[in-house]
Amino acid sequence: MKDEGTPKKEYQARVHAYELPGGWTVLAGKSDADNELLSLKVAGPHDWWFHVRGMSGSHVILRVKPGEAPDRKILKQAAAIAAYHSKARSGGTVAVSCTRAGYVTKPKHAKPGTVNIRRETILKVRPILPEKHPKLT
Repeated sequence: MKDEGTPKKEYQARVHAYELPGGWTVLAGKSDADNELLSLKVAGPHDWWFHVRGMSGSHVILRVKPGEAPDRKILKQAAAIAAYHSKARSGGTVAVSCTRAGYVTKPKHAKPGTVNIRRETILKVRPILPEKHPKLT
């Protein structure tokens, strides 16, 4: 008889959560493991995914509301949150990669938090958190 051992505890992603105007929700991972879960398990294929280019930082997800599409202003606000939660926080204008979460994949045998992306758009933003819409968590 095969010993199944103790069941593995399911890990819950720890995230920073923000609300943008219009009720849009933005989630930012707190660690490499959180980033991976957020990008590959929590995000739906139509959600938007963001990460600062060329340096380490949080993976950021903009949750897409059913039947709605975010405008460019909302996308740039989510990108600014990604820039804020990165090593580029104290920089000026920062390049942030943006794509649909369905275009984010994990390479085989890659370390936690490492992903490949396709259909990338670059948004240039200043690192900032939303002022009037506070952090949810």
